Amino acid sequence: MLDPADPLGAAFRGAVSERLAAFVERQVPALEAMGPELTGVRSMAGVLLGGGKRLRPAFFVWGLVAAGGQPADADLPALLDAAGSFDLLHASALVHDDVMDSSDLRRGQPAAHRRFEALHDEEGWLGDGPGFGRAGAILLGDLLIMWSAQILGEARLQVAAVARALPLVDLMRTEVTCGQYLDMVVQAQPLPRWLPEVAGRPDLAGALADADRVTEHKTARYTVVRPLQAGAAVGGADARLSAALQAYGSPLGRAFQFRDDLLGVFGDPEVTGKPAGDDLREGKRTVLVAQAYARTDAAGRRLLVDLLGDPGLGPSGVAQLQDVIATSGATDEVEATITTSYEEALTALAAAEVTDEGRTALRALAEAAVHRTA
Repeated sequence: MLDPADPLGAAFRGAVSERLAAFVERQVPALEAMGPELTGVRSMAGVLLGGGKRLRPAFFVWGLVAAGGQPADADLPALLDAAGSFDLLHASALVHDDVMDSSDLRRGQPAAHRRFEALHDEEGWLGDGPGFGRAGAILLGDLLIMWSAQILGEARLQVAAVARALPLVDLMRTEVTCGQYLDMVVQAQPLPRWLPEVAGRPDLAGALADADRVTEHKTARYTVVRPLQAGAAVGGADARLSAALQAYGSPLGRAFQFRDDLLGVFGDPEVTGKPAGDDLREGKRTVLVAQAYARTDAAGRRLLVDLLGDPGLGPSGVAQLQDVIATSGATDEVEATITTSYEEALTALAAAEVTDEGRTALRALAEAAVHRTA
């Protein structure tokens, strides 16, 4: 199952899914004891945890292999439970993110807050349906955070190994939450204030620094760096190896997010599972947007100011913004940044003292993280 040449293979993803499903099933008695109303909560949790790339669990597992070699078959269930903790946290972040962004879809299905809203309407309950949906999703996201801690604590790893990993996991939870807040603050900035004019042109430096700080803490740390370092810590990594893995994971995590930024504007909805141009409706302040605003002409900047962040933006408005971004050269610039970051990650990996299997798997994971369509 742990094939370094195919670290995200169907067998690995299926095994993580099975462990997560088994964990949710173990929660059924506690939920049922509180009443039948919790059936819907359990069902929504199961839907959220049933899919996904399993990238974060893979970085955890292959971080361990990179540090300490392949685990024994008897240790795999405990290792996969611990790895599943990272996707429980990720599912929580997705639920909360969809509420904050008012997103309708997630992986081609109604977002959790829309599911709770539909439940409210179907049951004919009193009060505000959308408000009920948002509140239900916030609570579901909170529950998933608690479950992410629980499954890690219950995983039958050696106590000393867990103790080495826990500080990194705790730090990751803080980083992703605070990174999300930083993202909110940046997104609240008017474009002309975010990129003030210097010598008659928008100045990229401050905006890129903001976007890079958000990307590092909201995405790179919790997608790649901390799962990888936590797995390596379980495998016995020392401080030198942990630093080497960060040198690989940080640029790779940024490249992963920059690919997401491009897909959020130009991605195929049939593949991404989200409407075309969703990031444009949400007004995301990404490196892509900063590059477009700085590179386009006055008319293009006016369109970005007027249309970016309009929740009612239709296909025509999306097409206008896509054209401004593409013709400005921003798309090509971000693609070049992705390539540079990817190569930086591979250079760091080449210099790291890791096992051969770990090196093979981490190269393959870098490819999967960056060169994707969803």
